[in-house]
Amino acid sequence: MGQSIFPTGVTNFKPSKTWSGYTLFNAKNKGTILIDMNGKVVHEWKDLQGFPNKMINGGKVFGSLRCRKSSDAYQDYADLTEIDWDGNIRWSFTHNEEVTDQGIGKTWVARVHHDYQLEGNPVGYFVPGQETKDDFKKVLLLTHHDRKIDPISPYPLLDHVLLEIDRDGNKLWSWSTLDHFNDFPLTDEQKNAIFKNPNFQSTSNEGDVFHINYASYLGPNKWFDQGDQRFKPNNILMGSREAMMSWIVDHDTGKIVWLLGPDFTKSFALRKLGPLVGMHNVHLIPKGLPGAGNILALNNGGWAGYGAPNQTSSTGMKTTRIDGSEVIEFNPITLEKKWSFSAKDMGYKAAAHANYFYSPLQGSVQRLPNGNTLIDEGAGGRFLEVTPSHEIVWEYIYPYIADHLIYRAYRIPYDWIPQLSHSTEVAVTPPANSEFHLPGAADPSLNPNNTVSVPGTYGYNKPSPAKNNN
Repeated sequence: MGQSIFPTGVTNFKPSKTWSGYTLFNAKNKGTILIDMNGKVVHEWKDLQGFPNKMINGGKVFGSLRCRKSSDAYQDYADLTEIDWDGNIRWSFTHNEEVTDQGIGKTWVARVHHDYQLEGNPVGYFVPGQETKDDFKKVLLLTHHDRKIDPISPYPLLDHVLLEIDRDGNKLWSWSTLDHFNDFPLTDEQKNAIFKNPNFQSTSNEGDVFHINYASYLGPNKWFDQGDQRFKPNNILMGSREAMMSWIVDHDTGKIVWLLGPDFTKSFALRKLGPLVGMHNVHLIPKGLPGAGNILALNNGGWAGYGAPNQTSSTGMKTTRIDGSEVIEFNPITLEKKWSFSAKDMGYKAAAHANYFYSPLQGSVQRLPNGNTLIDEGAGGRFLEVTPSHEIVWEYIYPYIADHLIYRAYRIPYDWIPQLSHSTEVAVTPPANSEFHLPGAADPSLNPNNTVSVPGTYGYNKPSPAKNNN
């Protein structure tokens, strides 16, 4: 295939500096995978899909048994299912909508996609004191629904609907994004671009106007404790990759009570924060973790936004482009950036090197109890654990380059999986790039067999000689 060769698996591991545990992710064409800190696959749920996979205490994993064909629906999963360690189904939800799928016929499907939250935990990863119990009574799902709303666009549209259900599958509450289309601060130019091309998906013949890819509860937080009603614990933070917006839905009223984007020029604070393009896994850091109350997100970069046609967009779709990703943590009240991580924090200072940390699609971030951040650079299949001072203390690279798209990754506490003995941790110290080479290859560190000097050269990083005025 002519692909570049590079090391895979765990390439860096400093045990004394990590928040160690297992790492859970979904591997395309394989299933749901659990690896230890040295990259060994310690368990696999074969063919179990995950958009994403999540785990609760006891080694119980959540995912989907079936992804619907693209000709039937766009990024739709038929179910959300809980599986135990041995592969047994413990709970499943499908009864959201009855459809007719090719090769299956009439069937009930959940139409879940991109995110869900289980009662007891607001964000889907380990938070001290906020764990989902095995007898959870409520689930929040991000789901799809087909719509036809001619004032928005003449094309069939894909709505993104928040759906709360109880354990028996009864619908408790819902919130439609397209029903609130006019509540978003979209300009006439943006609405015109959406009308003409609402992010049309040719496989399903629908326009995915907003493309929502995250939804989580705020959970207990200091802003609500201080009296800010926008941050009620049961309010929901969600957002649109395509329209470059994030917002909070008030669970009690259905109103949008906090909104970021799509115009990042309206204030100095917004301009300083910068355009947030194609973001994934945006969430409020839960109480009990370092940075609690701040918003943590993967600002993917890539392409997004609607507006007037410009030099990079002939149609008014994907009008903003940034080639490089950044993890950002910011105060949701002041919008002050509290922490970030990008290619420059890896030592790549030139703007031309932003692609060394770049996932225009997919990816996730998790704040760990020791203050480190687990990053899934989804498009490259690379996981990084990074300290607050930007030191990379763990790195894993998924070995199958053709299937590199890893939607999310979660660090799982050791004691959540009593079925496994604690893995022995072995430090992994990578060589300098200039020293790393394969058997048979010459030393790449530019140590020549023969060197000659060139008269008159000034040398590198030396001041020019003083001008002689005599």
